[in-house]
Amino acid sequence: MNSKTVLIIYHSKRGTTQKYAAEIAFYLKSKGMETKVTSISKFKAVDIENVDYIFFGCWTSGLLFILQHPEKEWVEFANKLPQNLLAKTALFTTYKVRTGSMFSNMKKHLKSKTQEALLQIQSRNGELSELNKNLIDKFIE
Repeated sequence: MNSKTVLIIYHSKRGTTQKYAAEIAFYLKSKGMETKVTSISKFKAVDIENVDYIFFGCWTSGLLFILQHPEKEWVEFANKLPQNLLAKTALFTTYKVRTGSMFSNMKKHLKSKTQEALLQIQSRNGELSELNKNLIDKFIE
Protein backbone atom coordinates (compact mmCIF):
# COMPACT_ATOMS: atom_id res chain seq x y z
CA MET A 1 0.00 0.00 0.00
CA ASN A 2 1.34 3.43 -0.92
CA SER A 3 1.55 6.00 1.82
CA LYS A 4 -0.64 9.06 1.56
CA THR A 5 1.03 12.29 0.46
CA VAL A 6 0.55 15.70 2.03
CA LEU A 7 1.55 19.15 0.81
CA ILE A 8 1.66 21.91 3.42
CA ILE A 9 1.81 25.43 1.99
CA TYR A 10 2.17 28.39 4.31
CA HIS A 11 2.71 32.13 4.47
CA SER A 12 4.50 33.37 7.58
CA LYS A 13 5.49 36.84 8.70
CA ARG A 14 7.41 36.27 11.94
CA GLY A 15 7.94 32.51 11.83
CA THR A 16 4.97 31.34 13.91
CA THR A 17 3.00 30.02 10.93
CA GLN A 18 6.15 28.37 9.54
CA LYS A 19 6.65 26.66 12.93
CA TYR A 20 3.01 25.51 12.91
CA ALA A 21 3.42 24.10 9.39
CA ALA A 22 6.50 22.16 10.56
CA GLU A 23 4.62 20.84 13.60
CA ILE A 24 1.77 19.62 11.37
CA ALA A 25 4.28 17.96 9.02
CA PHE A 26 6.11 16.27 11.90
CA TYR A 27 2.83 14.90 13.24
CA LEU A 28 1.70 13.62 9.84
CA LYS A 29 5.10 11.97 9.28
CA SER A 30 4.66 10.18 12.62
CA LYS A 31 1.44 8.75 11.11
CA GLY A 32 3.41 7.34 8.15
CA MET A 33 2.44 10.03 5.67
CA GLU A 34 4.83 11.47 3.11
CA THR A 35 4.90 15.24 3.64
CA LYS A 36 6.33 18.26 1.91
CA VAL A 37 6.32 21.75 3.42
CA THR A 38 6.80 24.86 1.33
CA SER A 39 6.24 28.57 1.64
CA ILE A 40 4.01 30.34 -0.88
CA SER A 41 7.13 32.08 -2.24
CA LYS A 42 8.86 28.75 -2.98
CA PHE A 43 5.75 26.91 -4.19
CA LYS A 44 5.91 25.34 -7.65
CA ALA A 45 2.84 24.10 -9.53
CA VAL A 46 4.39 20.63 -9.79
CA ASP A 47 4.33 20.41 -5.97
CA ILE A 48 0.55 20.14 -6.01
CA GLU A 49 0.31 17.28 -8.49
CA ASN A 50 -0.76 13.89 -7.18
CA VAL A 51 -1.05 14.76 -3.50
CA ASP A 52 -3.80 13.31 -1.34
CA TYR A 53 -4.04 16.21 1.12
CA ILE A 54 -3.24 19.92 0.96
CA PHE A 55 -2.93 22.11 4.04
CA PHE A 56 -3.09 25.86 3.31
CA GLY A 57 -1.87 28.13 6.06
CA CYS A 58 -1.27 31.78 6.78
CA TRP A 59 -1.16 34.17 9.69
CA THR A 60 -4.18 36.21 10.71
CA SER A 61 -4.01 39.77 9.47
CA GLY A 62 -6.48 42.51 10.36
CA LEU A 63 -7.67 44.42 13.37
CA LEU A 64 -7.45 42.76 16.78
CA PHE A 65 -11.13 41.83 17.00
CA ILE A 66 -12.62 42.32 13.51
CA LEU A 67 -11.84 42.18 9.79
CA GLN A 68 -9.41 39.24 9.93
CA HIS A 69 -8.17 38.21 6.50
CA PRO A 70 -5.24 36.59 4.70
CA GLU A 71 -2.47 38.98 3.73
CA LYS A 72 -2.25 40.22 0.11
CA GLU A 73 0.61 37.82 -0.80
CA TRP A 74 -1.45 34.79 0.28
CA VAL A 75 -4.49 36.02 -1.66
CA GLU A 76 -2.37 36.48 -4.81
CA PHE A 77 -0.97 32.97 -4.33
CA ALA A 78 -4.49 31.50 -3.94
CA ASN A 79 -5.69 33.30 -7.06
CA LYS A 80 -2.94 31.65 -9.13
CA LEU A 81 -3.79 28.09 -8.07
CA PRO A 82 -5.23 25.80 -10.73
CA GLN A 83 -8.99 25.08 -10.68
CA ASN A 84 -10.60 21.94 -9.25
CA LEU A 85 -7.78 20.45 -7.22
CA LEU A 86 -8.82 16.98 -6.07
CA ALA A 87 -6.79 16.71 -2.88
CA LYS A 88 -8.62 16.79 0.43
CA THR A 89 -8.18 20.32 1.77
CA ALA A 90 -7.37 21.71 5.22
CA LEU A 91 -6.80 25.27 6.46
CA PHE A 92 -4.61 26.46 9.31
CA THR A 93 -3.80 29.84 10.76
CA THR A 94 -1.87 31.46 13.57
CA TYR A 95 -3.18 34.46 15.44
CA LYS A 96 -2.52 36.91 18.28
CA VAL A 97 -6.03 37.55 19.69
CA ARG A 98 -8.61 35.69 17.59
CA THR A 99 -9.15 34.26 14.12
CA GLY A 100 -12.59 35.79 13.60
CA SER A 101 -13.48 35.68 9.89
CA MET A 102 -10.10 34.30 8.82
CA PHE A 103 -11.26 30.86 7.69
CA SER A 104 -14.29 32.14 5.77
CA ASN A 105 -12.03 34.63 3.97
CA MET A 106 -9.48 31.93 3.15
CA LYS A 107 -12.27 29.73 1.78
CA LYS A 108 -13.55 32.61 -0.35
CA HIS A 109 -10.18 32.86 -2.12
CA LEU A 110 -9.92 29.08 -2.60
CA LYS A 111 -13.48 28.66 -3.92
CA SER A 112 -13.63 26.52 -7.09
CA LYS A 113 -9.93 25.79 -6.74
CA THR A 114 -10.07 23.12 -4.04
CA GLN A 115 -12.46 20.79 -2.34
CA GLU A 116 -14.30 22.28 0.62
CA ALA A 117 -11.88 22.65 3.53
CA LEU A 118 -13.20 20.13 6.03
CA LEU A 119 -10.46 20.79 8.58
CA GLN A 120 -9.70 24.19 10.09
CA ILE A 121 -7.11 24.39 12.84
CA GLN A 122 -5.43 27.29 14.58
CA SER A 123 -2.62 28.05 16.98
CA ARG A 124 -1.62 31.12 18.91
CA ASN A 125 2.01 30.04 19.39
CA GLY A 126 2.72 27.73 16.45
CA GLU A 127 2.42 24.56 18.53
CA LEU A 128 0.14 21.69 17.58
CA SER A 129 -2.28 21.00 20.45
CA GLU A 130 -3.74 17.61 21.35
CA LEU A 131 -7.14 18.88 20.15
CA ASN A 132 -5.63 19.75 16.75
CA LYS A 133 -3.95 16.32 16.56
CA ASN A 134 -7.31 14.68 17.19
CA LEU A 135 -8.95 16.82 14.49
CA ILE A 136 -6.18 15.92 12.04
CA ASP A 137 -6.62 12.22 12.85
CA LYS A 138 -10.32 12.42 11.97
CA PHE A 139 -9.52 14.36 8.80
CA ILE A 140 -7.02 11.79 7.47
CA GLU A 141 -9.08 8.69 8.28
